[in-house]
Amino acid sequence: MAKTSSIEKNNLRKKLSKQYAGKRAKLKALSKDQSVSPEERFGAQLKLAALPRNSSPGRVRNRCEVSGRPRGYYRKLKMSRIALRELGNFGQVPGMVKSSW
Repeated sequence: MAKTSSIEKNNLRKKLSKQYAGKRAKLKALSKDQSVSPEERFGAQLKLAALPRNSSPGRVRNRCEVSGRPRGYYRKLKMSRIALRELGNFGQVPGMVKSSW
């Protein structure tokens, strides 16, 4: 189990990235638009830099929904390999059976 503080910090980052997604997208589009004057583009870059760092989607870490583990994460299932194995052994993942030969 991951530290609760790490999990909560990541949840805050997810919330902030959703909250600022629209504003961030507009500022990024404005800063990359070649038809706009360089002063306006630079101003957009400064506004983008003034946003909270944790509002960037690149700072969000993929973590297991069950245990909070950051490594060995399967995106499709949103859980780590260890949690997947445990739930698979108990028959709680549809279509997954423990292999034996």
